[in-house]
Formats: sequence, structure tokens, C-alpha cells
Amino acid sequence: MRRRALLCSIAGVTIIWAGPIIAQPADRVRRIGIFHAYEEADPEARAQISAFREELSKLGWVEGRNVVIDLKPGAVEAEALLPIARELLAKKPDVVVGEGGTIVAALQRASRSVPIVFVNVTDPVGGGLVASLAHPGGNATGFTLFEFGISAKWLELLKEIAPDITRVAVIRDPTARSGGGQLGAIQGVAPALGVEVRPIDSEEADAIKHDLVQFAREPRGGLIVTTSRLARAPVHRKLILTLAAEQRSYSQGRETRGFAGASADEI
Repeated sequence: MRRRALLCSIAGVTIIWAGPIIAQPADRVRRIGIFHAYEEADPEARAQISAFREELSKLGWVEGRNVVIDLKPGAVEAEALLPIARELLAKKPDVVVGEGGTIVAALQRASRSVPIVFVNVTDPVGGGLVASLAHPGGNATGFTLFEFGISAKWLELLKEIAPDITRVAVIRDPTARSGGGQLGAIQGVAPALGVEVRPIDSEEADAIKHDLVQFAREPRGGLIVTTSRLARAPVHRKLILTLAAEQRSYSQGRETRGFAGASADEI
């Protein structure tokens, strides 16, 4: 089967798509929708979209000449994702690129016929987005970051970095389909490592701050940020990094090992 690269560097992943959308440019103008997980002005989003356009142009697809690209940011409240997905699909794209399981789920709720290529999705089978890795079925295909079992390695790595930790806060997106699986894998290995796991489930910055500060009041604490749309939002990235640094200094001042952290995202 002849394959062409459709997408390069969307969240650091290259997507391979087989089909008529990415072949030799035809007379008809094609339309591609992109539903990404960042705010519209986020530098990371701009860099990724720029790389996407560059790769398309190498394949002969030039925006404004033979292809139209519709962009939609997904750094919004979870309940707003479905209306945005419907708005994007109303433009009748030939294919849609969706970033993250929550966004892809919204796209599938909006349409079961428009082809969807996904990136940054954790365990698409476990999340119900595809039937299997070998035979996705339905209207979605793409690349996955990892399956849930990898999440256990984050805790093992954190324990290696800071052997004295006995408590770990796990920040996850309560709306993400992958959140439960990632947390479950971490909880599965926690007893053997002598670690108590404390989930922090909130989309609100103030609630995350409150829970994280309260957790850090006790010694020997660590932090894991699971991969999700929430962690990629600039407001949450900055907040989590700032709080982790502040609480680490606070803990060291109390003569403990400090507040160790491991992140599953590039936050």
C-alpha cells in the first residue's frame, strides 16, 4: 500500500496516512481540519502548525492553492469540545487531525464518517477510540504515545530519583479518557514501592493549587503529572512548575529530601 506522510511534528510525532487525501495533488481543493490541545497563541502550537504546513508543502500541498486548513484550539472547558468539533466538521473537511484522546472522542461523537488522524493519544484501544492497534476500524487511525502500563514506570523512576519519598500526588485531567488507566497503573505498583498515591483531579487552577500546597505540607512527597490536555494548557503548565519549585524549596527548608517531581508531559 502506498503511503505518504500527512503530518510531521504535531506534538513531536509523525503521522502516516494511507489514502487519497495525501497523494498527488488533484484539481479539487482539499480541506484539512486540525483540532489541537493548545491555546491559539501558544508558542508550542504555532511551532507545530508551522511544521505541519512545511511538511504539506513538501508533498505539493500549498495552503491557499490546493488545500485549506481550518484550525481549532482545544484549550477550553471539556464541555465546549463537542460544539467546537461540530463547528469544525460543518466545514466538511476531507480529513481531521485530532490531538489527544478527549478531543478525538469529541470528534467521533460529532461524526463517525469523517476520517480522523490522531496524535498524542494514550492507549486508543483502552480509551475506546479504535477497535485494535492492528485493525482500528471506524473512522480513526493514528499514532499512540504509549499504553497504560508505561505509567507504572513513572513512579518507579521517581522512586529512583528520590528513594525516600513515601507519598506521591498524581495530577490528572478528570475529563480525559486515559486518566483512569494511567492512575490505575501507578496505583498498581505503589504498594510494592512503599508509596501512598494521592490523586489530584481538577480542571480548575485554584483547586490544583490548593490541593498541591496541602499535599506538600507533609514531608517525603513527590509529584507525577500524567499526560493530558490539561497539562498542555499554558496556565496549568506554569502553575504546576511554579508550585513544584516553590514547594520543593519549602520542603528543603524543613530538612526533608524535598518535593521531587516527574512529568509525563512536556510541561
